[in-house]
Amino acid sequence: MHQIAGPCHADGVRRVICAELGPPETLRLEDVPSLEPHAGQVVIDVEAAGVNFVDVLFIAGQYQIKPPLPFTPGSEVAGTVVAVGEGVEGWEVGARVLANCGLGGYAEQVAVAPIQVVRVPDSLTAAQAAAFAQSYCTAMFALRERAGLRAGETVLILGAGGGVGLAAIDVACLLGANVIAAASSEAKRAAARRQGANAVIDYLTEDVKLWARELSGGGVDVVVDPVGGPTAEAALRALREFGRYLVIGFAAGEIPRLPLNQVLLRNRSIVGVDWGAWSLRFPTENAALLRELLGLAAEGRLHPQEPTVYPMEDVARALVDLRDRKVTGKVVLRP
Repeated sequence: MHQIAGPCHADGVRRVICAELGPPETLRLEDVPSLEPHAGQVVIDVEAAGVNFVDVLFIAGQYQIKPPLPFTPGSEVAGTVVAVGEGVEGWEVGARVLANCGLGGYAEQVAVAPIQVVRVPDSLTAAQAAAFAQSYCTAMFALRERAGLRAGETVLILGAGGGVGLAAIDVACLLGANVIAAASSEAKRAAARRQGANAVIDYLTEDVKLWARELSGGGVDVVVDPVGGPTAEAALRALREFGRYLVIGFAAGEIPRLPLNQVLLRNRSIVGVDWGAWSLRFPTENAALLRELLGLAAEGRLHPQEPTVYPMEDVARALVDLRDRKVTGKVVLRP
């Protein structure tokens, strides 16, 4: 129903175009000439492009950054370097890489600056690599840099069956925390357990505050919330003294109105987590963070899951399924 038609010409490449703001069904494919690198750029043949909830906001005009129309959505890709521009050192044709491209990722080729590019270890597939950066960088930035998570603390993760949620479980376990995972379906709770969660909560049928307190022996130290919506207040009330509530996103579509008296009580903190803005402001530090995380994955200390793959022609269906929270884990497009 959401399939996009569009031939691929031998002398060009395809990309997804957002020509008007609206739902995913308004996207279309177009043919463009193959890319040539400008000075200081590399061109990557895209093998997989990560699909994220923020892409739904971009094409609807609901994100704080509003690119001029038309534009190509997509912020993370993985593939192979096929051309290197003048002045670029340290990169060669044939290198397996992933890239944070900001926009333009839903395409068969992208041209990016070298600082946006990181080598992919052999242990990761292209699909895993394309789905890695945003989720794992967000999780590590949130838990280590913003929350200061310590070994032995307990973390409650909302939306635990999504891409950020599963990455947060993985990172929290790496940092030595105990993990309680809250998710809306049995499939997502099973995925959370496989990723290392110590316990799970069905937040559609169970009392999140009561069970989180029970499972943690009185209250959790950190809440990871990429969802927002009606579960937020119960999660806030589940925090113990000096607990930290990490605000990451609003996948449920509703920005919660939290009672600030619950923040004052027991000296709790609400902490904003905007990894995307931080990564743009501090690209060198972000590149180091991403290399660290990929190294941990190569060592087998992090465990990125294989994402759900859609052909690029089905970009609308991929975005609708992600928006409606029908998929477990991450989603990628395969050109």
